[in-house]
Amino acid sequence: MKKILISIVILALTGGGCYFYKKKTAQAEVRYASAEVISKDISEFVDTTGEVVPLNRVEIQPSASGRIEQILVEEGDKVKMGQVMAFMSSVDRVAILDAARAMGDEQYKYWQEAYKPIKVMSPLDGTIILKNIVEGQTVGQSAVLFAISDKLILSANVDESDVGKVKEGQAVSIVLDAYPDTPVRGKVFQILDEGKNQSNVITYTVKIRPDTVPSFFRSQMTANIKIEVAKKRSALLIPTVAVTIDPAGKTAVITEVTDKKPVYKKIETGLDEGDMVEVTRGLEEGDTVMFQSKGYRVQQASGGTNPLMPSRPKVPRNAGRALH
Repeated sequence: MKKILISIVILALTGGGCYFYKKKTAQAEVRYASAEVISKDISEFVDTTGEVVPLNRVEIQPSASGRIEQILVEEGDKVKMGQVMAFMSSVDRVAILDAARAMGDEQYKYWQEAYKPIKVMSPLDGTIILKNIVEGQTVGQSAVLFAISDKLILSANVDESDVGKVKEGQAVSIVLDAYPDTPVRGKVFQILDEGKNQSNVITYTVKIRPDTVPSFFRSQMTANIKIEVAKKRSALLIPTVAVTIDPAGKTAVITEVTDKKPVYKKIETGLDEGDMVEVTRGLEEGDTVMFQSKGYRVQQASGGTNPLMPSRPKVPRNAGRALH
């Protein structure tokens, strides 16, 4: 009797295993999609992030300690070299004017004309990006009154693994986080020699000059940057998902499926554009490649069960009700 029970258990387990294996195999059945080798211009990009910064940032400090009497510019204003941005009184002029004010308006006006204020002038053509004072404020010689930028550029951080591909003059696409629908074109004009270690990753600063500086550019705005490091015309392209590895471990594509078995062909690849990749050897324009698409699940009848497993007894509808 014991041997009979063991045989029944083994049979049940074997049957159940076969059932689930067939079920899993049906669900994992592979289907293929196809694509044609096309000829198209392709570019390779280095993607990174950066920020809007001044090309030259100049801080304006007073020539002497004193009091700010009048401010003539605001942040965002364009200024010319030599333009007066503010008037301030030296410590001596402040003392004289305060004493003259107590003597009456006539004395005050006299000393105002006799003792001229100090002019705070712009040392270059540019834009006011910082106004750090208010009228009536007392300042020392080390105080920063204004900051001026001559032109806004982009500063990007490029990983050391990619910086070797970047060259001066390469085209750049710039998309500010604040204005994602308004891309700006530019060019690389400088690659700094000294790298920075950020979380054990070495990056190099790449400076980018926009072709035109839009009015909405502001210092410290962040941007997504794509540097075009390579470009090729009439390249042979296939979907990146079609590139695979053959049984010999070589880069290949599937050209056909015979008796549900893929037929591989070795290829060599070139530029990578993300969704598409260049094929430099092994295929011709118009050839067809195949790749696995998403598998599908075999639809099962609701309530499907393993026929070898015992079913649970049905519970009467009135089960658990109190009898009266």
